[in-house]
Amino acid sequence: MSFRTSWILTRAAALTITGATLGAQTPPPVAQQITAAIQALPKELRDGAGVMGYKTAGKLEWLRPAKNGMMCLADDPAEEQFHVSCYHDSMDPFMARGRALRESGVKGAQVDTVRFAEVKAGKIKMPTAPASLYQIFGKKDAFDAASGTVKQGNPLFVVYIPFATTATTGISTTPSDTKPWLMFAGTPKAHVMFSLTM
Repeated sequence: MSFRTSWILTRAAALTITGATLGAQTPPPVAQQITAAIQALPKELRDGAGVMGYKTAGKLEWLRPAKNGMMCLADDPAEEQFHVSCYHDSMDPFMARGRALRESGVKGAQVDTVRFAEVKAGKIKMPTAPASLYQIFGKKDAFDAASGTVKQGNPLFVVYIPFATTATTGISTTPSDTKPWLMFAGTPKAHVMFSLTM
């Protein structure tokens, strides 16, 4: 695995687990948050994507509704790094539960322990078809408001296939920069990782 891929995965895990770290910060204008958030998506999916962001510091809420099944999370001003993500709304019950657990104080791997148990109990509905996730990571000033683009961001693209394994997909679980590989195989958050160098 390359240093770049390792760095992205490390940052993804850190942001997913720890969330905000800088305390209350004044959110950027709503239009700017929306423009930044949808940069993670292919251009043809941007106009119809819903966006959740911050009108008030620390309070994630809808900035515009989803019209095409994709929803995006704006960069949190309280985080140390720039991070936007967009995913298919079929994954939202799982994603939203993770956010709620972290907000309540649940930390680290315990978030997935709780979610996996709730999936097994039927409390969280997982998608029955593949579901995409697009992300961009970068330094805090990665988004250039003047041009409406992300500068020197590190994109990450995965496709969730809950409970997928090598046996059910034919995809290796060995990390690779040149081939798709399966992460968290056999779990509710099993997903295929894709590299931009492919």
